[in-house]
Amino acid sequence: MLLNSLPLSGCGVIDHVRERTPHDPVARRLGELGFVPGEPVRVVAFGPLGRDPMAVEIGFTRFALRRSEAERIVLRTSEETLHAQDRGFSQDEIAGQE
Repeated sequence: MLLNSLPLSGCGVIDHVRERTPHDPVARRLGELGFVPGEPVRVVAFGPLGRDPMAVEIGFTRFALRRSEAERIVLRTSEETLHAQDRGFSQDEIAGQE
């Protein structure tokens, strides 16, 4: 699953950032900002036109990402998110419920 496909309040755990080209500068910058494997992420808002940009939260930090940037972020499957509770999100948040 990709980050750009999560619904509002949807949560997941980052598996990896996919590079579109060798040495993709956007993918590299996402990693530098904290979009790294094992980090829980939650969608907190969408822009008014075409759901772009989207606001996501990692820890206590919020980022605005274009959907084209968010589609580079691959999330773990649901069974792998079971350990996300140890990283700061409750099971309800991981399931997209509040």
